[in-house]
Amino acid sequence: MDSSSGHCGSSVDLSACLNVNLYQAISPLPHPSVAHGIYRLMENLPPREVVKANILVVDDTLANVQLLSHMLAEYGYKVRKVLSGPMALMGIQTAPPDLIILDVNMPEMNGYEVCQQIKANEATQNIPVIFISALDEVTDKIKAFAAGGVDYITKPFQVAEVLVRVEHQLMLRDLQQQLREQNVLLQRKIYEHERTLHELEQAKAALQEANFELQRLAIVDDLTQVANRRHFYHHLTQEWQRLMREQATLSLLLCDVDHFKLYNDAYGHQAGDRCLQQVAQAIQSAAQRPSDLVARYGGEEFAVILPATQIEGAIYIAQKMQANLRQKQMVHPHSSVGDFVTLSIGIAWTIPSATQSPDHLVAMADQSLYAAKKQGRDCIVLGNELL
Repeated sequence: MDSSSGHCGSSVDLSACLNVNLYQAISPLPHPSVAHGIYRLMENLPPREVVKANILVVDDTLANVQLLSHMLAEYGYKVRKVLSGPMALMGIQTAPPDLIILDVNMPEMNGYEVCQQIKANEATQNIPVIFISALDEVTDKIKAFAAGGVDYITKPFQVAEVLVRVEHQLMLRDLQQQLREQNVLLQRKIYEHERTLHELEQAKAALQEANFELQRLAIVDDLTQVANRRHFYHHLTQEWQRLMREQATLSLLLCDVDHFKLYNDAYGHQAGDRCLQQVAQAIQSAAQRPSDLVARYGGEEFAVILPATQIEGAIYIAQKMQANLRQKQMVHPHSSVGDFVTLSIGIAWTIPSATQSPDHLVAMADQSLYAAKKQGRDCIVLGNELL
């Protein structure tokens, strides 16, 4: 036919003719040459080198679907086409697209209803939906956005505008997807960080417990579980300095298990160890203030530090230790003072001063203990005085 009449002749490219007619189906133009000019504009846009996204076009008018599909495919998009809302929902469930271009006025199910169902499904709710319609009222656009649409294009549309809006929404979708992935990664890192912190806290607690146990072992006698001799001198020095400032009395008891060698010879060293453990318990149960300290001074000898304790208090504690040990009734067949294991105790007391040292107090208590042994054992001596 004559090209001047607006029809396609044999010398005219059929694809160009199809493009013109498809555009006229959407938006009638005064002359096909105008439509051809639009496609010339599309040709001037930079084509996509790779398929960037999968787009679903939903419109009940076949011409509209074909035009949009052709236009998008020209610029690198992979396009799928459906002619109704129910078909669109089925296609979306089967293979979710990256973006949906959705007409509003369709039979069976309009675009608003389709979009609402898409957004109600957790699997598809993040797919961006661009509405395209001849409806241009504000209320129509409000309904579109209320249904979950991300953009609204009115017919007749401009090709360049459609492409830009599609590209913009795909970019936003990619950014949102990246954000979701980064959020998942961040949540994982937070979880791993919290788990690491928890493990570190557990390790720290275990280390603190181990350090505490090491410190305890460093100051405790392994056999009797009272303080060892090293800690005895450390505690005595501390209390000496404190009571020197306060000008308060410091009492010291030195105790010896009577005829312990004979007990060991009779029952063996294991029985001797058990005997010392029982003696330590008897002494410990008599001196229970936080500042009091019971220590194994050496062999079968024990020492008791009694801060801020007058001589009457020290004597009371010594007598209580002997009574506690008697209650245990540990048989001693070779003792010269009775049938059971007994204690000899020497007491010394002083008000600490800068002119004396803790060793002076230990020497006085040792002299008292020596006197107790000389005076028959199983007794308490203060200085040279038998109590």
